[in-house]
Amino acid sequence: MQISPALRALALAAAALAAIACGGDKTGTADSTGAPTFRVALLTPGPISDKSWNGGAYDGLTALRDALGAQISHIQTKTPADFEENFRQYGAQGYSLVVGHGFEFQDAAARVAPSYPKTTFVVTSGRVTGANLAGVAFLFEEASYQAGMIAGAMTKTNKLGLIAGTELPPVKASFEAFARGARATNPRVDVITSYIGNWDDVSAGKEQALAQISRGVDVIFQNADAAGLGIFQAAREKKVLAFGTNANQNDVAPDVIVGSVVIDLPKAFLLIGREVKQGTFTGRVISLGVKEDVVRLVLNPALETSIPAAARAASDSVGALLRAGTFTALRDLTVSADSAKPLPKAP
Repeated sequence: MQISPALRALALAAAALAAIACGGDKTGTADSTGAPTFRVALLTPGPISDKSWNGGAYDGLTALRDALGAQISHIQTKTPADFEENFRQYGAQGYSLVVGHGFEFQDAAARVAPSYPKTTFVVTSGRVTGANLAGVAFLFEEASYQAGMIAGAMTKTNKLGLIAGTELPPVKASFEAFARGARATNPRVDVITSYIGNWDDVSAGKEQALAQISRGVDVIFQNADAAGLGIFQAAREKKVLAFGTNANQNDVAPDVIVGSVVIDLPKAFLLIGREVKQGTFTGRVISLGVKEDVVRLVLNPALETSIPAAARAASDSVGALLRAGTFTALRDLTVSADSAKPLPKAP
C-alpha cells in the first residue's frame, strides 16, 4: 500500500511532537504543543483568604503563573497526614516545584523528596535540605526588631502584647526580636505573650487581644493569620495600636495598624522558581531578609506622623545596617552564614 504525501507529512509531524514530548523538561511532562511545562503546587496550612501568611503565598503562586508561565495548583491541608499525602501526589504527577508553606511541613517534605528526585520540594520557614529539597529561612525577626523599636516609643502604658497562633520557633524568634527592639527605645516596657492554639479562629484571636488589653496592653504585635483579624477587631474597639505581619495588612484596619512586617512572598517564590525552571536549583537553606528586600517593615501612611521622630530615625538606621549586613544585635536569632546562602537577585 502506497502512503500519500499528505499522510506521510502528518506522520512525520506526529513523530516530531512525540520526540519533543519525550525530551521535555526535568519533570518529563509537556503541554498539548509538545513544549515542556513548568508546573508548581502550593500546600498551605490555612485559608488563602486570611490576608496574611496563606494569602501572601497564593499571591506568590499566581506570580509564578503570570511571570514564568507556570501551571499552578493549590491545596489547603488540614493534618500532618495531608502534608505527606499531597507531597506524594504532586511528586507522582511530575510537578516541577512543590512548596509546603510553613515550618510544620519539614518532616513530610524530608520523607517524600528522595522518592521524587525530578521534583523540587521547598519548605518555607524551614531549614531542611536535600538534593532536591530546600528550606527558606525568612529573617522575619529583622523587621520585627524595627517594629519593636517603634512600639516601645509609642506605648503609653509601657505594656506591649505579643499574640500568635501557635508557638513555632520562627514565631518565637520574631517575638524575641520585637521585644529587644522595644527595649532599645524604651527599657521600661513589659511584654505579655499569648498563643491562641490555632491560626484560624477569629473569635479566639479577639478574646486573647481583649484579655491583654484588660491588663494594660496598648500596642499588640500579632502573627496569627486569619485569627489576627479578630485581634484587629479588638484593637479597633478598644482604640489600641497593632502591627500587621506577613502581608501588608495596613489597609485591614488603617486606624489602628501602625505598620506591617511584610514577607514579599511573590518575590521569594519568583527567585526560587527561576532557579528551578532554569535547572540551576541546588538544595540548601535559603536565607532571605531585609538585605534581599524580601522582609521589610512597611509603615501605615495614615499613622506615620504619630510615630515619634527619634524612634522612626532609629528604626531607619537599623534598617540601613540590616541592608548592609552589619547589624549584630540579632545574630543569635538568625541562620549562620555557613548554612544559609541567599539567592541571587532577580535580573
